[in-house]
Amino acid sequence: MAAAAGSGEGGLCRPCQVKQPGFTGGTLDRADRLRHDADALAAAIADPRARLLKLTAFEPELDGEGRLVWLPMDAVPQGAELALLGLEGEEPRFAARLPDDPAAGPRTPELFAMLAAIRAEDAAHYAAARSLLDWHARHRFCANCGSMTQPFRAGWGRHCGQCGAEHFGRVDPVVIMIAEHDGRALLGRQPSWPAGRYSALAGFLEVGESIEEAVAREIEEEAGVRVDNVRYIASQPWPFPSSLMIACVAQAEGDAITIDAHELEDARWFTRDAVRAALAKDPDAPFGAPPSYAIAHTLLSAWAEEGVGAESEPVA
Repeated sequence: MAAAAGSGEGGLCRPCQVKQPGFTGGTLDRADRLRHDADALAAAIADPRARLLKLTAFEPELDGEGRLVWLPMDAVPQGAELALLGLEGEEPRFAARLPDDPAAGPRTPELFAMLAAIRAEDAAHYAAARSLLDWHARHRFCANCGSMTQPFRAGWGRHCGQCGAEHFGRVDPVVIMIAEHDGRALLGRQPSWPAGRYSALAGFLEVGESIEEAVAREIEEEAGVRVDNVRYIASQPWPFPSSLMIACVAQAEGDAITIDAHELEDARWFTRDAVRAALAKDPDAPFGAPPSYAIAHTLLSAWAEEGVGAESEPVA
């Protein structure tokens, strides 16, 4: 694949000024210094200002003002494992799970509705808590020797007492991208999505692969379109269960589409006007846009409204 333009050294260009993606903008100080200090952590747990995020089966509750509900620490269940999310000013904030709690189940319509309305900082705090607790639920046993592990570093890792291995929260990088050709964006849809919805193509990075290479591979695999000149736009944590979405735009060599039916139901080229209409929820728009909290929405907005893309001038 040709080297990406924009950095002057063949790498991704620096982030463009785009709308803040969902699940970003958290206000907590993650307080790494407390994770290594048992006495300081104990003091944070005992602090009368400390609060516990209220979750039911990994879903949050909102108060009358649409904010996350934080409970006093006496609400921590007996025998629960605590994770220090961080400090809100001087106030410690925690999340908790019982050792035998199952991993997160399917996302519910109620959760999706909540995510569309929740404040940015609250969504970021919820995303961190959900991903971290779900990781604990999925990784109770040591991948090295199979023994039971225990949380350490204030809930940001797990330690194996048998072989001494240390395990840390997993993050799976995913590229999500638009191929651009002649002022149009390539979007696709999966059959499980709501009727009429189209979005950016996406796929997991593989071992030994750069972001640019993953973008080119995924677009060619899913839609049969070859691209180069990959440009980075923005990133987003995606807590279902724990991905880092890396949004890019690439220049397509041509506009002929060959769909991989195992991945997509359909793929089409859309003009900026069509994308703008979809983002504005125009009833006459040719497709439905992804939800506002998804980085695909941020990516489409940047491409349609800001003119950001592979065909634009590189960012200095």
